[in-house]
Amino acid sequence: MKYKGIRHFLLIVLVFIMPRLTTAQRLEKGTAFSQYKFTPVYNAKKVGNTSIFQGNNETEKYFEGWYFKMVSHDGSSIISVIPGISLPADRKNQHAFIQIINGSTAQASYHSFPIGEFSYSRKEFAVKIGNNYFSKDSLVLNIQDSNASITGKIKMTNTVDYKSGNSLVPGIMGWYRFVPFMQCYHGVVSLTHKLNGHLNINENSFNFDEGKGYIEKDWGKSMPSSWIWMQSNHFRDSSASFMLSIADIPWLGNTFTGYLGFFYHNNKIHHFATYRDTKLHLNIAESNALNIKIQTEKNIIILQAVSNNTALLKAPQEGLMDRRIPESIDARIKITMYDNDGRIVMKDSTSIAGLEMVGDYEKLPTSLK
Repeated sequence: MKYKGIRHFLLIVLVFIMPRLTTAQRLEKGTAFSQYKFTPVYNAKKVGNTSIFQGNNETEKYFEGWYFKMVSHDGSSIISVIPGISLPADRKNQHAFIQIINGSTAQASYHSFPIGEFSYSRKEFAVKIGNNYFSKDSLVLNIQDSNASITGKIKMTNTVDYKSGNSLVPGIMGWYRFVPFMQCYHGVVSLTHKLNGHLNINENSFNFDEGKGYIEKDWGKSMPSSWIWMQSNHFRDSSASFMLSIADIPWLGNTFTGYLGFFYHNNKIHHFATYRDTKLHLNIAESNALNIKIQTEKNIIILQAVSNNTALLKAPQEGLMDRRIPESIDARIKITMYDNDGRIVMKDSTSIAGLEMVGDYEKLPTSLK
């Protein structure tokens, strides 16, 4: 009788716990993309939350993708995962996708799914593609196709959200977020967070227990014609995180160059962007090396970045994923921050950084305000 009572107790515990264990792969208020619904409440919600799916009203010439970067505790494994949708004008080619990039081997794979297998939560940032799940808190992969067998689950904790400091323009793009007819929009989901879990890619196993991660996203019609992007949250200062994007952007028959980014240090976000009171000076030292100076109201940030091994990724053009771009996710970045009196506030470096130098980036202006 004693053991029977224990079994009953355990059964009751499992009844209450199991739903919580499985909600990680369930979409609350989930909607399949192919089942378009008029959702005015969701349309209002996504304006103030760029992390969630933005493309629920789109039908063609549109893309959206999230970038999950994961680094193991010892830095030996660097994996990036990019889930998203591609909606070219030819609807026969519309599909969902997952790209996998191995930073250690510079290998990339692209996995396509029927567009009807993409679904999203109308409550929070959470999307599913087939049997794969992505949110700010977890990532679940279950890809079985002719190219690869990829399985595993990663949990994210201690997430540091991006905060712009302005409730009216919560995203990293500021008021540019509301400029119509732009080809591409950008968002940051997590500046940095802790990882726990494993991935199995074909015959290889990757342990991300006590590792670190980062999440951002893009959506729109096409990626910019040329750009420079760099990111890392794997400095010796374990709390630090950095991202910078400089892009030549077509708009209404003309082009303009803009930049945006952040440096997170000592629990403070240092913002810099075209729409803020900051300045940027760019010097392309070599085809794979950059020197950058960023001046904010209170600090000067000096950067040196060098690309390393690169993998070729698919990128959107008019919603069609037929463009190839190089990305290094084992690049090197040196960063030094000074105060206005010239004193060094922070000096650090990393050899685990993402770096993209795409298109005619050599023609980007050297000085930007």
